[in-house]
Amino acid sequence: MVYSGHPSRGCQMCRTRRIKCDEAKPTCNQCAKSRRICPGYKDEFDLVFRNETEATERRARKANNKALALKIGKQTSSKTPELVIPVDSTRSSARSSTRSSTSSSPILAPTQSIDDRTAHHFVSNYVLIPPQGTQRGYFEFVVPLIKSENPSPHFKLAFEACALAYFSNRMGNAAHLEKDALSKYVKALATTGRAIRDPYESKQDATIAAVLLLSLFENITSRHFGMLAWSTHTEGAIQLVQNRGPEQLKTKVGRDIFVTVRTQQIIHSFSSGQPAQRGVDFWIKDAIKDSYATDLQRITLQVSELKTEANKLLVSLHRSPENIEIIMQVIRKCQIKDHELLQWTKNIPENYQPKPVTWINDVPGGDYSKAEVFPGRVDAFQDLWVATIWISMRCARLVLASIIVRSAAWVCSPVDYRTTPEYATCANTCAGVITDLCAAIPYQLGWFKSRQELLQRSDLTGYCCGDDGVAKGLSGYFVTWPLSCIITQDYSTASQRQWAKGRLGHIASDLGVRYAKMLTHVNVRVPSMLIKRDSMAANGSVDTSAVDFEKVLSNRIVPPSGLTIDYRRGRD
Repeated sequence: MVYSGHPSRGCQMCRTRRIKCDEAKPTCNQCAKSRRICPGYKDEFDLVFRNETEATERRARKANNKALALKIGKQTSSKTPELVIPVDSTRSSARSSTRSSTSSSPILAPTQSIDDRTAHHFVSNYVLIPPQGTQRGYFEFVVPLIKSENPSPHFKLAFEACALAYFSNRMGNAAHLEKDALSKYVKALATTGRAIRDPYESKQDATIAAVLLLSLFENITSRHFGMLAWSTHTEGAIQLVQNRGPEQLKTKVGRDIFVTVRTQQIIHSFSSGQPAQRGVDFWIKDAIKDSYATDLQRITLQVSELKTEANKLLVSLHRSPENIEIIMQVIRKCQIKDHELLQWTKNIPENYQPKPVTWINDVPGGDYSKAEVFPGRVDAFQDLWVATIWISMRCARLVLASIIVRSAAWVCSPVDYRTTPEYATCANTCAGVITDLCAAIPYQLGWFKSRQELLQRSDLTGYCCGDDGVAKGLSGYFVTWPLSCIITQDYSTASQRQWAKGRLGHIASDLGVRYAKMLTHVNVRVPSMLIKRDSMAANGSVDTSAVDFEKVLSNRIVPPSGLTIDYRRGRD
């Protein structure tokens, strides 16, 4: 990334047509007059900083071609292929061709230092910049913090650790980069720990941002399950945010960090079975970036509270008419929340709705694990952010269905719960939700990038730099949770599980998110295994804390170094 001076602030359509844009909001008048869809305006960061990798590469190729032409006495073609570093040269050509449309390896830029290359590659894969007039971004706070005149040492180390680790994963056999990344990570742990112990530093944006990056580092580099940590980075970021006052929401960076932590709080609540700390109001009030996404997050946080309530009741109550009524009340609460989720899908505007754009029937070679798309409907969305909130809604519906079936099994025991009307309804609902997830995930993983003719509306969000036309690490990071839901649901078919495991393997090997590979080895079935646990707990034949399947699916893993930070320090 380099500074671009004073850039054109016109919309992308006018820039492409090489005409002057009047920069009217929300859409320019030039596009309106020509009856074109105005794609909006680029973010300030995207305008001021641009990627010089491709320009450097073109200059290098031009110089090489000229030298070669002089040497062999003939002109070379002006169209030379891109010089690309393969992710893993030992992989078969068949595997390479399969992922060619959705995967991108780091491009060789001869004049860039390794630090510049890794930083650019990381930012181009994980920093999602929102379109003008919206706030649908992710990790966007990274750019102003790393570009500040004096970036905080702990944040800078955490950023460099993530950049090196991710670049190493995408390069393939790069043990020296992996070693350097781990060294940066250990130093980042130490410096972040000191910052947390400081009452002032613990409340700074850079400190929480560093913790978020340390958490991301674990997802990028994880190779195998470790012992469950007492305090994870995600829990640490949640605790640090709670220690800050309302001042954190007065700046754009502060709001962006808060919303990112809120998203992590929701995932953590679902995966660990623990409710959101400080309650729903703390996470929603005064921190609205996108009203439709915020409405959904409010409901999902309430769903996580319902899950916690159900977990406690189902393993502690003895059977009696009064307690049966309590469990029936849990079922009714879940049904109300599911209705609210369905109403949310009806109340959002048309441009937030998914759109079925094609139907796929074939499976290459009959191997679902290598298929980019599961046979059936394929949906498109306005952008990555909208696709992500839809997937979050569908996962929340799976959680609600699991609670309802578990509660019904408790009420009807010892009668087989699969004979209950609640089970029949939830099985039908979950089968449809799983089909919807399979239809949405290809968009997340970049399947449409080489099939733009199928899309009638442009992808409004874009990454901070680099080529938006390839699959990104952030996309893989977003869909590990829904893919693990498909694998673990009782209602998934064997072919759907095989396909989901294949996509997780693709995310791990081709998109550089190693945590995804670990999820392919989780042999858990929900809700049947949880129902069995509830039954054993009610009979007093098992310690529920020893059979916590939900924690297996969470991100609560000891850092690769075996080191942890005490996030309880640094409070007033």
